[in-house]
Amino acid sequence: MKFPRTLWDLLRGPSRMPAQAASPTRRRKQTAQQDRYDQLVDQMKATWSIRIHKWRNSTSGCAWELRDRQGEITRMIEAPYPRGPMSCVVFLHEVGHHAMGFNCGQPRCMEEYLAWDWAIREMTARGFNVTDRVRTRRDAAMRYALHKAVRRGIKRIPHELVQWLPEGVEVATIS
Repeated sequence: MKFPRTLWDLLRGPSRMPAQAASPTRRRKQTAQQDRYDQLVDQMKATWSIRIHKWRNSTSGCAWELRDRQGEITRMIEAPYPRGPMSCVVFLHEVGHHAMGFNCGQPRCMEEYLAWDWAIREMTARGFNVTDRVRTRRDAAMRYALHKAVRRGIKRIPHELVQWLPEGVEVATIS
């Protein structure tokens, strides 16, 4: 017997009640590709000693480090769980921040470039599909990072980043 879940279900009567939703714990059919993504997550967590603070539903991410009073560092990320090329590159980009290191004396926009470059190289090396959408996402993120750097008054940028400078903006380059 189906029980009404809302007052409207009760008023409509038993013949018009919606079917029960599938259990939220029920998993989708596991594919070979998803197995590869699962292995990637396990490998990255183990290799870089990363803890996942939260799996995001959107294709955005964040990476940071926590230091306790004894000086121990905990590497944290928030990212989408890899299920396709786009979520995979965003996940790897956040891991890339830890792989490349934070605050290594470079402009922040260069750290973004290094993290994107690392993520795409990792995807290629591991045989994951680097699509045009992935490259377009990287380009948009780099244009945003450069626009922010220019807005904040950056005087010189590394020559690798010139291609993403906003139109009409001229900034000296670092060789």
